[in-house]
Amino acid sequence: MISRNSPCWCGSGKKYKKCHLTSDQKEEFLSKEKESKPSDRGIILKTEKQVDGIRKSCQLTKYLLDMVEDRISDGVTTNEINSWVHKETLLNGALPAPLNYGHGQGRNRMPFPKSICTSVNDVICHGIPNDQVLMNGDIVNVDITCNLDGFFGDASRMFIIGDVSDRTKELVEVTQECLSIGIEQVGPRKNLGDIGNAIQTHAEKHGFSVVRDFAGHGVGVEFHEPPQVLHYAQPGFSETLLENMVFTIEPMINMGGFECKILNDGWTAVTLDGSLSAQWEHTLLVTEVGVEVLTE
Repeated sequence: MISRNSPCWCGSGKKYKKCHLTSDQKEEFLSKEKESKPSDRGIILKTEKQVDGIRKSCQLTKYLLDMVEDRISDGVTTNEINSWVHKETLLNGALPAPLNYGHGQGRNRMPFPKSICTSVNDVICHGIPNDQVLMNGDIVNVDITCNLDGFFGDASRMFIIGDVSDRTKELVEVTQECLSIGIEQVGPRKNLGDIGNAIQTHAEKHGFSVVRDFAGHGVGVEFHEPPQVLHYAQPGFSETLLENMVFTIEPMINMGGFECKILNDGWTAVTLDGSLSAQWEHTLLVTEVGVEVLTE
């Protein structure tokens, strides 16, 4: 860094403070201003540099889910899945974002203790990996978020273990369709509320319900950012999507009622009636002409 009284870098022979100091300070200020442009709603419109970093993190998350898909089977514990992902995340120079999430945030619960979420059968979301053995007939959601160089990529998939009933298979398939239908609503100047309306319409058409207590969210330079992305209709909700917004859509669809409860660990959300639940998730970028699925 050049001191104020040193000769200016331009070779003019003048002291730096009498030559380019002011213009350099202005350029540095403008550069910092361009790093992130928060909207009036607290939504961070990502820069090209940030999008590039988020895209790399999202591709690592996809790679980790592909790895889980190759290995998961009956007889595997959710702790084993957590161990696979934790080790591979570190080997790729990233950090597992869920690990110790919530620390110092004033929550009335402990920080999340594992590197991924594993939600089995009636667990809606935020299931904590443990020694539970996956068995024939189970369904499980594996939710992975990577923090690669300060950029976050968030996605989850459902896995069917062995043989399940036709209705259970339909739940998993319809939930994935809900995600795809939600993504179809994304684009610049479109309405955020249309995402939830399309998802709810499709889920209820098949006799399923949409969880109200959890939502998608902005992501990228933080694990969770504005906006909140509801998966059910909210009349009159007219939030407009803007180019370079990055957020998740992650519908949670229940076979029974949409009500849920949180277990004593402060994290695990289960269906109130004990019915099965499914979830699929992608991280999305609003582009100039539509949407890019970053975790695909």
